[in-house]
Amino acid sequence: MRVIVCGAGRVGYSIARRLSQQRNDVLVIDQSVELVQNMTETLDVQGLVGFASSPEVLDEANAAEADMIIAVTVSDEVNMVACQVAHSLFNVPTKIARVRNQAYLGKAWSDLFNRDNLPIDVIISPEVEIADAIRRRIELPGAFDIVPFAGGEIVALGVTIAEACPVVDTPLRQLQSLFPDLELTVIGLIRGSKVVVPAADDMMLAGDKAYFTCGREQIERALGVFGKDTKAGGRIIITGGGNIGYFLARGLEKAGLARAVSVLEVSRDRAEVLSQLLPNVAVLQGSALDSELLDEIGVSEAERIVSVTNDDEVNILGGLLAKKLGTSKAITLVNNPAFSPLLGSLGLDVVIDPREITVSKILGEIRRGRIRGVYSIEDGQAEIIEAEALDTSALVGQSISKAKLPDGIRIGSILRNGRVLSARSDTVIQAKDRVVILCMSDLVKKVEELFAVRLEYF
Repeated sequence: MRVIVCGAGRVGYSIARRLSQQRNDVLVIDQSVELVQNMTETLDVQGLVGFASSPEVLDEANAAEADMIIAVTVSDEVNMVACQVAHSLFNVPTKIARVRNQAYLGKAWSDLFNRDNLPIDVIISPEVEIADAIRRRIELPGAFDIVPFAGGEIVALGVTIAEACPVVDTPLRQLQSLFPDLELTVIGLIRGSKVVVPAADDMMLAGDKAYFTCGREQIERALGVFGKDTKAGGRIIITGGGNIGYFLARGLEKAGLARAVSVLEVSRDRAEVLSQLLPNVAVLQGSALDSELLDEIGVSEAERIVSVTNDDEVNILGGLLAKKLGTSKAITLVNNPAFSPLLGSLGLDVVIDPREITVSKILGEIRRGRIRGVYSIEDGQAEIIEAEALDTSALVGQSISKAKLPDGIRIGSILRNGRVLSARSDTVIQAKDRVVILCMSDLVKKVEELFAVRLEYF
């Protein structure tokens, strides 16, 4: 597949890296000579310096031969125009654009993005995606990560294994006999900084981060198996009233948690706007690093501090300050991956990487075969993938044990006729099954092949 990536920032770099690792033909366009040079020196990609929406630049990039354009520059307008030019002049089949400004995405303008106007196939709005990801973590406090699949019927959850975890040091195959009516499968472990795809005889160790899948209706019971909280409660303080903070507060308001939510915004003008947009939420003006103000608004009694300003240092320091003053848990947004190795030892409970969320959303839109959803973990070391099995899919009609899947692939849950099943060695994949899988990044192509639509299907 030939892909043009417009924008060589963090998101563009991550997308180009993932696609090139999976043997796609990738060309990156950016105005920065330095960023393009860094791309071409560190990745197996081509680079082109120029304005991404320029017809001349796209022509030089041989856009007429491209299968897809992904526009993730810092400018919404450049992203949209790049897709328009790619469509009108070069007939690029698939066009994906990142659009941050919500003014373009209002319901009143729903006809803007169609083939007759702005022909963009997929709009990625990262602030909404990030806010939703944080809201899910707040609603299920026992998990550090919650990802819905199969229309929300299957959920992948990440939990930290503590010394007191009831199933620590237990071989995974024993979970089935210990909880025979619980459809739960551990699909991946993060041990240190590495992702491990476990075998049935492997055990979860204290300090591991485990990803498991289960049905939506069994979430609370499944979290209980790991000794985790299942109910949201207590006050929530959001620092940062930008788009992410606003969407998060609005989402919590819709979930019935607004009375326990306060938003702290440093800009007086923005705080006044938020107070009008969020009439049921307490909005205050001030700095997240003002200990007297935090004490005044009752940070010691807060269950969670959620730091989502546009400054990583403020988010990190604000979260640590709130915890020192008595807040139980800190959820922190961090854009710069250079901080990642430091954050676990500092005492921050959940770190949100907006780049991973955005990249996962884009990857889910470009996978081949019958791939329905993708979620990237640990900087792309592995992916959790939802795939639909068709009559001609290679897995259909045989048990998982006979499929002889590579060691780096583990099937978790299956949605079949409205029922969620846990994958066992004797489970036979059937046509129309929705299957959730964890695989190492170098095996993504193998998963795509397993669920590819073969010619005889048509």
